[in-house]
Amino acid sequence: QVQLVESGGGMVQAGGSLRLSCAASGRAASGRTFSRWAMGWFRQAPGKEREFVAAISWSGSTTKYADSVKGRFTISRDNTKNTVNLQMNSVKPEDTAVYYCAVQTLGWVITNPDDYEHWGQGSQVTVSS
Repeated sequence: QVQLVESGGGMVQAGGSLRLSCAASGRAASGRTFSRWAMGWFRQAPGKEREFVAAISWSGSTTKYADSVKGRFTISRDNTKNTVNLQMNSVKPEDTAVYYCAVQTLGWVITNPDDYEHWGQGSQVTVSS
């Protein structure tokens, strides 16, 4: 059973930085474990649909970002610790949302949340102006 636990959320002023982490454990139904999963970060603001933020391949060699965060956010992973991180710099009030990490067990670096099989509980990020 796959489990994901996010941490690092909180309140930050506009222009500041915040780092989210997601600790993963377990084995997918396919038998694959963390070092073979692609990982993604998504966010959901009140009254809005869940949207893609960033994704990273199992090796870390391929990353993808939403246009709204490109150049400000960086996704990374540590396969020795089974963690994936989201470094958020130059944050804006519109970045306020609940942030979720998610697992793509087949290793696809994709943006559709429907293609991710497992999700964390979410971590609130609030950016004040």
